[in-house]
Amino acid sequence: MSQVYDRVALIGLGLIASSMFWAIKRAGLAGEVTGYARSDATRETARRIGLCDRVCDTAREAAEGADLVVLCVPVGAMEAVAADIAPVLKPGATVTDVGSVKRHVIQAVSPHIPEGVHFVPAHPLAGTEHSGPESGFAELYDNRWCLLVPVEGSDPGAIARLRALWEGMGANVDEMDADHHDLVLAVTSHAPHLIAYTMVGVADDLRRVTDSEVINYSAAGFRDFTRIAASDPTMWRDVFLTNKDATLEILGRFTEELFALQRAIRTGDGEHLFDYFTRTRAIRRGIIDAGQDTDAPDFGRGKANP
Repeated sequence: MSQVYDRVALIGLGLIASSMFWAIKRAGLAGEVTGYARSDATRETARRIGLCDRVCDTAREAAEGADLVVLCVPVGAMEAVAADIAPVLKPGATVTDVGSVKRHVIQAVSPHIPEGVHFVPAHPLAGTEHSGPESGFAELYDNRWCLLVPVEGSDPGAIARLRALWEGMGANVDEMDADHHDLVLAVTSHAPHLIAYTMVGVADDLRRVTDSEVINYSAAGFRDFTRIAASDPTMWRDVFLTNKDATLEILGRFTEELFALQRAIRTGDGEHLFDYFTRTRAIRRGIIDAGQDTDAPDFGRGKANP
């Protein structure tokens, strides 16, 4: 794969940015990758493991002279970071992000993008329950989707270049409108995470079941809930606060479905339960057939944090 950018700056050095660096290096997609993290400890860890060609002590230092700046911080922090780096962004550069909410990010970041700098929001649909610079690996984006969400007036050349980067990192790339993105992600990610957090919280509240029993006898379903609920709390707090309308809409629909199942169980309506489970089982098979998961044990996630 040929080089796409001379210099890429990663602002925030968690799982997503770390994996981007290793994927970029694997394919030779950038001449230099700079990085910045707010925490001194995170920057020291990044330097120790060789994450980024140059780890900087300020976001401005990392972004200055970069052809692509990637905001890899929690959604709630993006506006402040964009405002901070705006004075050093070079003309013709592209700013993008990896946040899982898009309308809020566009509203927060766009006012701080200088004239002559391109803004192309993005969202890679990939991750694990692990976080931090040491959790990244080059294969994270292989055959996963990255959604580009261009804003009004986005430069076609900047979009094409960013697409080439994500494809070079192994991702499948598509484009989507911001509001539609936020609704789709409320179904596929945001509401499931909230439900997982809730189910783990319910188990914790059931004092009749000891902690050791919950842990030692966890069946596959509950283990998947705990895997999801182990995700970064800062990130998910921001997601729910910034995509609340779509999330509440989907949670309302979920509640209606749950009440219907509750009624079927109470009334002994086995036919309804069987038909419902058969229909939803087919969705799982569709996900595997689409290459977005595997039917291997633990959904093939054993190598998520090598």
